[in-house]
Amino acid sequence: MRYQEIKAQLKSAPKTWLVTGCAGFIGSNLLETLLLLNQKVIGLDNFATGHQHNLDEVKEQVSPTQWQHFTFIEGDIRSIDDCTKAVGTIDNSVDYILHQAALGSVPRSIADPVLTNSANITGFLNMLVAAKEAKVSSFVYAASSSTYGDHPALPKVEETIGKPLSPYAVTKYVNELYADVFNKTYGLNATGLRYFNVFGKRQDPDGAYAAVIPKWTAAMIENQEVIVNGDGETSRDFCFVENAVQANILAATAQDSGKNQVYNVALGDRTSLNTLFDSLKSALQRNGVNYQKTPAYRDFRAGDVRHSQADISKAIALLGFKPEFKILQGITIASPSLPSQASLISSAVTWHTSAFRLDTTTLAP
Repeated sequence: MRYQEIKAQLKSAPKTWLVTGCAGFIGSNLLETLLLLNQKVIGLDNFATGHQHNLDEVKEQVSPTQWQHFTFIEGDIRSIDDCTKAVGTIDNSVDYILHQAALGSVPRSIADPVLTNSANITGFLNMLVAAKEAKVSSFVYAASSSTYGDHPALPKVEETIGKPLSPYAVTKYVNELYADVFNKTYGLNATGLRYFNVFGKRQDPDGAYAAVIPKWTAAMIENQEVIVNGDGETSRDFCFVENAVQANILAATAQDSGKNQVYNVALGDRTSLNTLFDSLKSALQRNGVNYQKTPAYRDFRAGDVRHSQADISKAIALLGFKPEFKILQGITIASPSLPSQASLISSAVTWHTSAFRLDTTTLAP
């Protein structure tokens, strides 16, 4: 498996990485994996959506020596000076950039499109400029499945997109356009990863990524109402965070044929919200939580796409991407990382092929 080969190579010849948004959900998982591989990591975050406790948890998961390889910069990607400081100069720059910093969430972008634009476009451009000036080996950035917009075809193929349905989707598409121009104009190796509903440890229940899982689980345990946007037949391609970590590392270290591309990062499967609800309910029942309420269906959420499922054949062929964790296989490797009950519950979730069970030993109050 190519991922295992790359990890072995990195251990034998460590590199220097910059992870923007390192205190966030995906960023902190990237940080942890890289430190465990004995890499040197610089992290940039302004704590707008990230949390200090995520960094604290990473520190607990790695050795003291590995933690010493981490340098944190509290800064904002909207500041070109902060970006330049984090990336370094041409004589002393990082090798790879994993750019995760952004303001996610479709509803937030609808409520405040100017703020979303400033972080996701101005901030992204600042990072591209800093990477170009320092001549980094590769720049991998978090793109989004929202780029597919209103295109109805399934599964989603990278080359075929529709019209954006939200300001957030617009910003993520502009990222792809800028990355392509910087490659053609300046020779910067820039690769985009279109995430599909990433979930896993350190996931913020109020964050942008697949928050339905921790929110619903907590609601059922507390016997509260579960709110479903739409009729419940909306479907998503849920992707465990370790699969996203794999994709980032493979993209950063890809051969020339795999660089300067956009890839779907997902499982290549589809789960409806109604199916997800039933699976959660059944799993909790097997663990002594007898949830009897029916879903509370509300209006469809503005800007949401109806269905989402990825074709991941391109990433498989060009990156050697091979998702190791299926949605219903669970988060057995995920340890609780957030203080809220919802986070503790979501971290205890263990998914299996078409059902869901909870490891109740981790559900201490």
